Amino acid sequence: MHDILSHEESLRLIALAQKGEEWAEERLVSCNLALVKSIVKRYMGRGVEYDDLYQLGCLGLVKAVKNYDISYGVRFTTYAVPLISGEIKRFLRDDGIIRVSRSMKELGARVMAAKDMLLVRLGREARMLEIAEELKERVEDVALAMGAMSPCTSLDEPAFGDESDVNLMDRIVDDSTSCEAEVINKLFVKELVETLDNREQLLIILRYYRGKTQSEVAKRLGVSQVQVSRMEARIIKKLREQVK
Repeated sequence: MHDILSHEESLRLIALAQKGEEWAEERLVSCNLALVKSIVKRYMGRGVEYDDLYQLGCLGLVKAVKNYDISYGVRFTTYAVPLISGEIKRFLRDDGIIRVSRSMKELGARVMAAKDMLLVRLGREARMLEIAEELKERVEDVALAMGAMSPCTSLDEPAFGDESDVNLMDRIVDDSTSCEAEVINKLFVKELVETLDNREQLLIILRYYRGKTQSEVAKRLGVSQVQVSRMEARIIKKLREQVK
């Protein structure tokens, strides 16, 4: 069973891997294989063997290690999801299996326009969080939309800098599936819950993951139902403020 890396440990290993330390890259890849497998499962049943899809997903993971930049403002796992699925979708798209989402193309065009505008305004490349705020969109949607393009547009360029070998086209979301958004949402929720203290985490787990009533949670925590209600409201408010 592979270790689960903390955000700080991931950043340390990425820095070493990008300096040529092969062992650091190997550890990052091995510790994130579960993420690859979870994404690969969503593309089964399309006439391609699991092992082939798995190898493509691993290639996307390696590219994520090489191209990740802390300025993107997201955790490595969040950043890696669209690149992993992008490798798989490129293969499937070349065989005519996946169609491009019109809505994602449109958002991708807005993202590129916002990037150009913010470049002039800020005098530097805008971070994904800044683009998301400018467009009033979720940062995970912006990350996915950076791959949306059509052959007749000018979006056929590297997704993450001039030296990136990942094209924006690699990150288009299919209309028939929301697997990338679902995975990313789960990652964001997990990160948010981890910011809570142990008591708050237990309350959220009992209420929203195990379906317990406030009265049942109150008995578990040794407090009144009214106190649980107040705690829950306070926690939800705290979490909402973090995603504004």
